Amino acid sequence: MAAVAKPLSALLLCSLLQLCTSTAMIHGKKMRLASSRQPCKRLVFYFHDIIYNGKNAKNATAAIVGAPAWGNRTILAGQTHFGDLVVFDYPVTLDNNLHSTPVGRAQGFYFYNGKDVFTAWLGFSFVFNSTEHRGSINFAGADPLLSKTRDISVIGGTGDFFMARGIATLMTDAFEDEVYFRLRVDIKLYECWEKA
Repeated sequence: MAAVAKPLSALLLCSLLQLCTSTAMIHGKKMRLASSRQPCKRLVFYFHDIIYNGKNAKNATAAIVGAPAWGNRTILAGQTHFGDLVVFDYPVTLDNNLHSTPVGRAQGFYFYNGKDVFTAWLGFSFVFNSTEHRGSINFAGADPLLSKTRDISVIGGTGDFFMARGIATLMTDAFEDEVYFRLRVDIKLYECWEKA
């Protein structure tokens, strides 16, 4: 009898854990995890970087807050910008027009971490304020800037994107000197919590 009880107990414990992890209450709504090899949600947004250059404080959406000893806070350092730390608060739009109505803000930072290679590391959130989306999506990862497309991790979210996981493919859509650039962000979520 004891030999049957152990496997049965283990099976019941596993079933209980599966039940507990596949549903959750989020803001009073019952949610369930939808996970598969195909994206459970796909979104495309654009964000617009206007870096402060000492003359554009009114329109700037990003600023250098840390620079190496040989750099300064209004001009990016050297050819690879190694050592520069930039914080940002970009408008997020559904199309590539800077003047389109924002659906949210991209807020975070990036730092240039390649001494001999033009590359950066990003950590940021899309914070949504539209009627279509509520909450945030969080991102982190390396950004090898000279590659046509770059993948960074979707590491979580809140609201409509509660505990989301996936990949965001970045593509530089426009670039004007070292003052403005626009990124296209193609988000593929592979773990989505949906209303149960």
